[in-house]
Amino acid sequence: MDPTTWNLPFLLVWLIMYGIILCRAGATYALGRLGRGGLAKSPRVRAMLASEKYARAEARVNRFGAPVVAASFLTIGFQTLANLAAGTTLMPWPRYIAALLVGGAGWATVYSLVGFAGFRAIGLAYDHAPVFTVGIAVAAAVILVLAIAWPAKRRKGTRGTVQTDDRHPLV
Repeated sequence: MDPTTWNLPFLLVWLIMYGIILCRAGATYALGRLGRGGLAKSPRVRAMLASEKYARAEARVNRFGAPVVAASFLTIGFQTLANLAAGTTLMPWPRYIAALLVGGAGWATVYSLVGFAGFRAIGLAYDHAPVFTVGIAVAAAVILVLAIAWPAKRRKGTRGTVQTDDRHPLV
């Protein structure tokens, strides 16, 4: 079976994607709720809850509620933090489920349409120019690594330490 098309009807692909996001995001919310208790004692969890990115996600969830969670499904990087923040701030689960259903539907649609079209485009590019396609992939990977490593190197003085402050009640 060709992984770029799944050889399945669109509705079935969409339902599979929808199921994936409901499980993944729902589990992140559940972990956030658990994080209010015993998980917050873990140094790794404490460091994440003390991060600036998490603080911003929590502030947005606290200010705007479920619409932020629903909209987060159309972002990269903010989605997980928004679902986690919804859990740690104890967003009522009926409100969270509504946001999850709406946002998850948008995510499933984007990934079912755009995601598989992208896989097909990469496959076609590789079929016509494999060396060029691999070269572009390697260049993209190098740029990604540099984009991640460079800011981390600039913050080197705070790496590996857990900073406690008053931004989050668990820390």
